[in-house]
Amino acid sequence: MGTYVNPGNSGFSGIRNGIYIDKSGLIGLINQTIETSQRLTCISRPRRFGKSFAAQMLCAYYDKSCNSSLLFDDLSIAKVPSYLTHLNKYDVIYLNMTDMIGETTAEDIVGFIQRSIIHELKEAYPALNIVEGFGATLVNAVEAIGNKFIMIIDEWDAPIRETPQIGYEYLKFLRSLFKSSGTTAKIFAAVYMTGILPIKKDGSQSAISDFIEYTMLKPGPFARYVGFTECEVQSLCSEKNTDFTEMKMWYDGYTLRDVGSIYNPNSVIKSILYRDFDSYWTETSAANSLMNYISRDINGLRQTIAQLIGGTAVPVETKGFLNDLITFSNRDDVLTLLIHLGYLAYDETTREARIPNEEVRLEFVRTIRTDRSPDTIKRIQESDQLIWDTIHMNAKAVAAQIQKVHMESTNPRNADNENSLRTVIQLAYFSYKDYYLKMEELASGYGFADIVYLPKQGASVPALIVELKWNHSTNTAIDQIKNRQYPAVIQDYGGEILLVGINYDKNAPAGQRAYTCKIEKWQL
Repeated sequence: MGTYVNPGNSGFSGIRNGIYIDKSGLIGLINQTIETSQRLTCISRPRRFGKSFAAQMLCAYYDKSCNSSLLFDDLSIAKVPSYLTHLNKYDVIYLNMTDMIGETTAEDIVGFIQRSIIHELKEAYPALNIVEGFGATLVNAVEAIGNKFIMIIDEWDAPIRETPQIGYEYLKFLRSLFKSSGTTAKIFAAVYMTGILPIKKDGSQSAISDFIEYTMLKPGPFARYVGFTECEVQSLCSEKNTDFTEMKMWYDGYTLRDVGSIYNPNSVIKSILYRDFDSYWTETSAANSLMNYISRDINGLRQTIAQLIGGTAVPVETKGFLNDLITFSNRDDVLTLLIHLGYLAYDETTREARIPNEEVRLEFVRTIRTDRSPDTIKRIQESDQLIWDTIHMNAKAVAAQIQKVHMESTNPRNADNENSLRTVIQLAYFSYKDYYLKMEELASGYGFADIVYLPKQGASVPALIVELKWNHSTNTAIDQIKNRQYPAVIQDYGGEILLVGINYDKNAPAGQRAYTCKIEKWQL
């Protein structure tokens, strides 16, 4: 066994010895591509979403230098008809590009790849005829050893992300290796490539056009292998005696068509190991910091980020993104990158993006707190003051600030229902994460509370139950909270509860406040 040729199954063996969710069904999908015109597969997903685990699983399954039956016989792939057909039947070329960057200089990355593979092939097959040209040598190797290669490239885009100036030479190497369907078919039975970003575009075209790509925007049949599904997390929480409700709040939020909720595997596993819920994924950032993207001077971006932090989904056009970390023409390019990086979740049906969960939202708030631009500082100060006024029951100040946010962020007469009001409230209270967990449409008593702000552990603030009304009255809002017993669902938290009724009067005369507010303490 070598490092780059036939690396064996020790990596996957170690994975199986830890907390493991069976994702071997992915192998069946790759088996379907073997020796077909769809043999080139590229999977892009955020960091810490199990890309390397999947790559090591594929190495263990295909590598003919080892016997991996004991690792797979009890997994779902063993029930697939193609299981034994391809189990340990190929020479595997495995490249972890993140590791390779550390082994050589950026300028020599292509030469290092070629020399390393040829050296290990020669060691494994001494009779191999080495000729000029990397592709030609691989063709000779296939003829000499009697089988084609399975090639697995993990973190394929790492050289481009970390050293953009070598992108051209590196892409040229990949293009030369995979450009000709005839040559590719002679060398590879299948190729599996993973990365954070989709394949770099040259203009509007992919630089490696023969790959079939599955991304966070369109994961296709690979959606259930992007992360842990809800059923898998529920089962794991039950097995490990972990609170699933809190797990869902912290790490759910990526919703993929035909699969539903997808969870970050790294964060789920760490929360179980540490027996604590925290922001594990965002502390492992390998790409540039979030601030580098959301602080860009692009029209409309700052307002959009405030909407996202407040909990609002925003429309995004993903088509123009050129799949790198430096080329941004507009707000949509930045948002599309954040989707690929996992900072935003994307709804394929509505074509909207949102912050997926508590873990990522916390990172946004931390990042915004370090932004020293005057407008951001002002927005934070005003939101902090609004929270102070709310918990001190200064209803007039609360109504005035919400009115101000409405006037600055929307058409003054464009609040035609309670959902529109919800967006304004989300913008106004966008810094709530310092003190509260937010729950919307929370089932409680005899209905659903519009917004509930529940204090974080250790925060000395009251809980807030907010009811929104349009063209009614604040008394109506407060009465609804009481009559439908909304406080019942959070009664056990043990602290003070404030009832906040907010009404928008669409017919208020010009120059008069359209917003009114009433705040009461909940009395048992």
